[in-house]
Amino acid sequence: MTLVDTNILLDVIDSQSDWSEWSRAHLLAASMRGVLFINEIVYAELAVRFDKRRDVDDFLSAASLTFLPISRDALFLASRVFRVYRRQGGPRSSILPDFFIGAQAAVHEFAIITRDTRRYKSYFPDLELIAPGAH
Repeated sequence: MTLVDTNILLDVIDSQSDWSEWSRAHLLAASMRGVLFINEIVYAELAVRFDKRRDVDDFLSAASLTFLPISRDALFLASRVFRVYRRQGGPRSSILPDFFIGAQAAVHEFAIITRDTRRYKSYFPDLELIAPGAH
């Protein structure tokens, strides 16, 4: 099973994106291996591109994406990772979206399909990442 990061879905929406073809191909491949999930963070970030909620939901349905709320276990893990980030000098005073996404994937043992691996690699080193250049 795979958690889909927002940047992949934005690539799918924007056929002019340099990453559109890569994202479409890897999203399709991930769907062949199992269920594709998004959470509240991805939903909210994606919804910015749509005028109506119904349009967001239609896109998610067409893409065979399943909404999975973030569990309390994942929320707690995100808080622990954020604490480490702040102790290492991280400048943000609120938990970063990547920490919620990474924590959910870690708790459920999902892969993440993304193009932005920096924080996932740093704070969730055991996650399976489906990303450009990932092996």
